[in-house]
Amino acid sequence: MKRIFLSSPHLDGREKELLVEAFESNWITTLGPHVDAFEKEMCDRIGARYAVALSSGTAALHLALLNLGVGRADDVFCSSLTFAATANAITYCGATPVFIDSDRETWNMDPALLKEELAECARTGRSPKAAIVVDLYGQSADYGEISEICRRYEVPVIEDAAEALGATCNGHHAGTFGVMGILSFNGNKIITTSGGGMLVSNTKAYVDRARFLATQARDKAPHYQHSHIGYNYRLSNLLAAVGRAQLERLDEKVSRRREINAYYQQALANVPGIEFMPEAPYGRSNRWLTCILVDPDLLGFDREGLRLHLDRLDIEARPVWKPMHMQPIFRDCRTRGGKVAEFLFERGLCLPSGSGMTQQDLQRVTAAIEQCIESRRPCIFPTIENRGAI
Repeated sequence: MKRIFLSSPHLDGREKELLVEAFESNWITTLGPHVDAFEKEMCDRIGARYAVALSSGTAALHLALLNLGVGRADDVFCSSLTFAATANAITYCGATPVFIDSDRETWNMDPALLKEELAECARTGRSPKAAIVVDLYGQSADYGEISEICRRYEVPVIEDAAEALGATCNGHHAGTFGVMGILSFNGNKIITTSGGGMLVSNTKAYVDRARFLATQARDKAPHYQHSHIGYNYRLSNLLAAVGRAQLERLDEKVSRRREINAYYQQALANVPGIEFMPEAPYGRSNRWLTCILVDPDLLGFDREGLRLHLDRLDIEARPVWKPMHMQPIFRDCRTRGGKVAEFLFERGLCLPSGSGMTQQDLQRVTAAIEQCIESRRPCIFPTIENRGAI
């Protein structure tokens, strides 16, 4: 049987047609009509005013921080439960991440802990330069509270919506909260350009400067002149063509991911010891990945036991993100809270969720989980500390 991957690219529209069109037009570099169209169509889709297509979501994060003047000796708040790129971009600027724990009910940044940390910073006179808030596994953070808290302390918010395109919070699209938002089109995301990202904002100056820095910061001159350090961060016209075709089918892809999540929830509803990532009442998740928590006391095996069982059956599942404050490279960074993110990592598992999965694929995954449950085999593995980094 073929391997079932966690979240494979799903090309089901006009990708080949538009890619060939770009190829035949000879617009294959980081400029071209598909790049311009992709930026406009994304703005129209999510309700942003301006956008610049880039080589990755990480590039978008880096440029967003540079737009805010983040540099050495600055602190930037960051969700602890996230992919490393969120925190890495902060270090690119020479700044220091400060990690905020998750809310147990949404898995996203805890507004109460954010408020506590900002109040403490105000007392000590060391306010952060910015806060990067992550929309985890396709669910928007609680921007109703977070935006108000950050406004009160005059801290600009960057929304890391890399995993959340197509999700909403209080009726507004992910990516449009804060002063800038970033999107990712990596191969495993809701839509993909194979690799790529985008910075969006309602402030034209931010997008204009990001575009300037992303094209090697070339000054207006007939020769190559540079007054600033620049980067090679633009998206190619070929990849933008693929992105346009993917964006046309965003609604279908989100619907399919939500169907997959609903299937898992129904199929495993009567299994004690399996808990699903909840959907926040303030929004609608795109269900990028279906995530569960595994209770070893009730199931007789832990998260890692289940993951390895699935892997033996050629089914890819992955632990949820290892919190940034637990990573060796960030172990000395300040953290507010941390126990919730640690708990979610210890028990959390991401199940195969790609929109291209068939019903047979889903049945195979749930049958494999049921097989592990029925066997009650001794699947308890050494503790996370003894296993090393995952």
